[in-house]
Amino acid sequence: MNRNLARLLPVLSSVFAIAAALLVGAGLIAIAGVNPLQAYSVLFREALANYYGFGNTLTKMAPLLLASLGILVALKAGQFNIGGEGQIYLGGLGAAIVGLSFQGLPAIVHIPLALAGGFLGGAIWGLIPGYLKAVRGVNEVITTLLLNYVAQYLVSYMVSYPLLEPGAPSPFSPPIAATAQLPILLPQTQTHAGILLGLGLAGVLWFVLTLTPWGYQIEAVGQNPIAARYAGMSVPKTIMAAMAVSGGLAGLAGAGEVMGLRYRLFENFSPGYGFDAIAIAFLSRGNIAGVVLISLFFGTLRSGANVMQRSAGVPFTVVYAIQGLTVLFIAIALVLERQLATRQQTVATHPTSSTAS
Repeated sequence: MNRNLARLLPVLSSVFAIAAALLVGAGLIAIAGVNPLQAYSVLFREALANYYGFGNTLTKMAPLLLASLGILVALKAGQFNIGGEGQIYLGGLGAAIVGLSFQGLPAIVHIPLALAGGFLGGAIWGLIPGYLKAVRGVNEVITTLLLNYVAQYLVSYMVSYPLLEPGAPSPFSPPIAATAQLPILLPQTQTHAGILLGLGLAGVLWFVLTLTPWGYQIEAVGQNPIAARYAGMSVPKTIMAAMAVSGGLAGLAGAGEVMGLRYRLFENFSPGYGFDAIAIAFLSRGNIAGVVLISLFFGTLRSGANVMQRSAGVPFTVVYAIQGLTVLFIAIALVLERQLATRQQTVATHPTSSTAS
């Protein structure tokens, strides 16, 4: 295979997955009796070219970006963190507890403290399956998936009893202190500083994973844990650290929802951001810039869906179908890539037998 083509193949695979999902989505829109070009025009124009729509896109992009960065860290270490949703919930709980517990602090202290509470909540929820995998050999896919439900029910209990606002008609906490609330970036929108936090951490994460010994260690453990162990690296500690950081970043996504959008803790406050983050991380193919761009794409879909439904009459569920189709097509692309790589390796190893066949 041409070396330049091999380098471009991961990018082309992601582009193929998104394009194919949009194409099939166009077919679903046409079946609903709507012009697909008109529907997509409304979706992308309102979500990207409209001031309020773009603000809504950034608002939805922020938790997707933070959670996706967390999933990416785990993938770099060879771990499949399916628990981003639960880590988002624990991050929201941690930020809410700090935002409610400390009164009279200046914002310059209270905001970082609440963010630290969110990171800690998610990190603990990521460390649990990390420890079970590294020390006990328990499959992290199972533990992270099951912990999602534990986290949701834990938050539901907390806002129904200990943190329930007196007289509340439904389970939610009192509002957090004003000094713990993230500032609004775009006036008259809900766009908060969480998007800047996500973009800043994307840059920090690129530096850490690319240019530091710890980043190299994570990559080595993810690629070949046996060789990493022979090189003197502690594989269990690396796995636990990567899973803790992974959960902490997802926890910041939950903290941003509480501190920048809702200003209080609700049950079921995440509309599935943690599961979307898995798709984004896989689509990015380990590329930080890819995570940023695909998070923007998913945020655009979520932001423009309601407008597309109102203006073009397209059901909101079509957007979820497009997201699901994107995951399906990237899975197909990964299988085809693996088959192509196996074939190329066979040709390189046994050129004579390949030619004869």
